[in-house]
Amino acid sequence: MIRSGKVLVLACVLAAVSLAQAPSAQNQTSAAADNHSAAYYNYAMGRLYALMAQAEGSQDQALKAIQYFKDALKADPKAGEVYEELTDLYLALSKPADAIALATDTLKQDPENVDAHRMLGRVYFSMISKSNQQIDERALRMALQEFQKVTEKDPKDADSWVTLGKLYTGTNDTANAEKAYNAALAVEPDNEEALTGLAMVYGNLGDTAKAIEKLKAATEKNPNERSLMILAKAYEDQKDYKDAADALRKALEMQPENDRLSRSLAEDLLFSDQFDEALKVYQDIASRSPKDPLIPLRMAEIYRGKHDFANAHKAVDAAKKVDSDGLEPRQEEVRIYQDEGKLDQAIAGLKSILDDTATKVYSKEAAQQRAAWCEELGMLNSQAGHYPEAIEAFKQMSVVKDSGPTIAYEVIETYRAAKDLASAQREADADLKKFPDEYQVVRAHADVLADLGKTDEAIKELRGLLNGTRDRATLIALTELYEKGKKYDEAAQAVDEAEKLSTSDEEKADVYFMRGALLERQKKFDASEEAFRKSLVLNPQNHGAMNYLGYMLADRNVRLDEAYQLIQKAVDMEPDNGAYLDSLGWVYFRQGKLTEAENSLSKAIARPDTGQDPTVHEHLGEVYYKLGKTKEAIAQWTVSLKAYKEQPPADTDPEEVKKVSSELDAARVKLAQETKR
Repeated sequence: MIRSGKVLVLACVLAAVSLAQAPSAQNQTSAAADNHSAAYYNYAMGRLYALMAQAEGSQDQALKAIQYFKDALKADPKAGEVYEELTDLYLALSKPADAIALATDTLKQDPENVDAHRMLGRVYFSMISKSNQQIDERALRMALQEFQKVTEKDPKDADSWVTLGKLYTGTNDTANAEKAYNAALAVEPDNEEALTGLAMVYGNLGDTAKAIEKLKAATEKNPNERSLMILAKAYEDQKDYKDAADALRKALEMQPENDRLSRSLAEDLLFSDQFDEALKVYQDIASRSPKDPLIPLRMAEIYRGKHDFANAHKAVDAAKKVDSDGLEPRQEEVRIYQDEGKLDQAIAGLKSILDDTATKVYSKEAAQQRAAWCEELGMLNSQAGHYPEAIEAFKQMSVVKDSGPTIAYEVIETYRAAKDLASAQREADADLKKFPDEYQVVRAHADVLADLGKTDEAIKELRGLLNGTRDRATLIALTELYEKGKKYDEAAQAVDEAEKLSTSDEEKADVYFMRGALLERQKKFDASEEAFRKSLVLNPQNHGAMNYLGYMLADRNVRLDEAYQLIQKAVDMEPDNGAYLDSLGWVYFRQGKLTEAENSLSKAIARPDTGQDPTVHEHLGEVYYKLGKTKEAIAQWTVSLKAYKEQPPADTDPEEVKKVSSELDAARVKLAQETKR
């Protein structure tokens, strides 16, 4: 039985057939009119059987439809609609050979028949993808050839231009793909497929900005879930997760039950630090997918980003219940401990993962994962001051072939962190002989030379790395060495050269940051401030620039309210950054808020990244001294002087050492006087 929804259509077709069968007196004597009438009749009958075949799923009806359509073509070989109907039927019946034979026979009689070329093109296009996911190169080539002919003969056929664009893209001919899509847009400016196809071409060329421009045009003219997802992907490629999330919100409004869209939106919200909204989306997904361990893991990551460690641990526990044997919940737990500053627990957790996954033989992927864990364990141990354990962990990275240069670099850096310059030099000298052409090893060797005060030798080594591939990174490293050696003119020149090689706003912001720091070292405070502000214009989220500028103002005891706002914003973005906590304590001190200063500086000293920093201890000593806690001030200044002596000579400012020594002497005199009373 034919579905009731088709009755009206069929009635119309039958009416057309009956009209075609009733020739008028005027057409009876005209052969052309007879052909037209026959073509019309057979086309109408073909449509009737095609609809019946579709409604009933009948192959017999489809074959009858094909025969009527073929009879229609005999009467009128230029009936374009018939070719389209036949193509659909042949493809539905998986009879591409019959379609090719029909189109080929037609072209033998009429090589200019554009509809036959279009039919051939569509059939070959359908044959490009094989069942084993491989490409049929011959079908691709033939389809390309046919659609080239179609667009030559019918340049107003936007759909064929779009198909041609797809084919050129498939052959990596981006230049002609771009031309084809633009030709389609010249015919139909709102053609969504042409806009999205052109955007993908620009994306493949690396011109993401132009791709986004085209995709935005497509979504504004005809917003739909597919084009919005492609636009979001383009934003993601630029790491613009905020705009990606905006695009996915619109897509989700159209398909609110689409779980894939919800997950993509949640991730982009997470990556753009929109934690509260991301959390709501993940909670909604969790209610629908309670057995998916990834959801509580993502929630744990969000809670960790919000520094809500209690809920982060609860979320990890929820993930463990769902996936009791999974490694991902344990890895996330390590990250939570690390962010909490509980390095011993983080180290124990990661070591447990390594112990539980140890085998005699590793696949390539497993070896790479293990090496990554060993590197992470080494860094955690180094942060915690467990330097021998860190070196041992780094050496375990040898599970991956050719990891020698990376291990060498990490071991050298560990000795530098431990302020064991003798061992660092011995290791660096030996590794340079083993890996004389390895960039990171040469860099590490130069850094050790600079630590030892051999700045000129270090600079000479680094300049030898300027070969065009990593010049920007090398120039930035050279700037730091010139600065250590107080070669400020050369440092400024290196910064200028690095700026020329900087393309993105983020890279340019980093250059302005370096210029600001360089000018500050030279006491050129106005010029330094201008550079930091330019950095913040290019990258408003550059918390390092906020902190440096705020600290510079606080240290000079000027515009303290502005200094506080800059530093507090940096602390809000990285609450556990020891350097930022030190800056906050220092601006509190300048404002006369001694209790707040003591609290913030005590936190900075408790952090592994700043616990041995002589400047932080010096600051806390000044706070204690101002509070009348002379003994505590003496203790802090003593630690500060000891830390200065342990630093590499190039990192130590003699004026700062002299200042702390004077403060310590004055405090000891004061304590002696207080004791006599």
